[in-house]
Amino acid sequence: MKSPKIDLTESTPLWEQVAAEIRRAIAEGEAKPGERMPLAKDLATVLGVNRNTVLRALRELRDEGLLELRQGRGITVAGTPERGAVMRRVRELVAFARKQGYRPDEVIAMIEAIS
Repeated sequence: MKSPKIDLTESTPLWEQVAAEIRRAIAEGEAKPGERMPLAKDLATVLGVNRNTVLRALRELRDEGLLELRQGRGITVAGTPERGAVMRRVRELVAFARKQGYRPDEVIAMIEAIS
């Protein structure tokens, strides 16, 4: 990553700043789908933050569909920023549907009905 911008004095949590830097690297093509990312400990050293901070950011990006984390295989870029944005919206939809009393299979049926 070129000149990461992590600000220890900013009110935004560090893990969110780390996730944003990795999202930016993916969006700008510095890290492409299929490429391996540096280890969490190496990212932590480069960014000047704790390893657990990096791990939390990586888990967030995994949940967004941008990264794939595999024990013993490292971290791989799995998707594009667009996919990440769609995954965030899907999670929001599922959470909203659960609050309204719908099960995931019912939400899937609704989506298929409008496709």
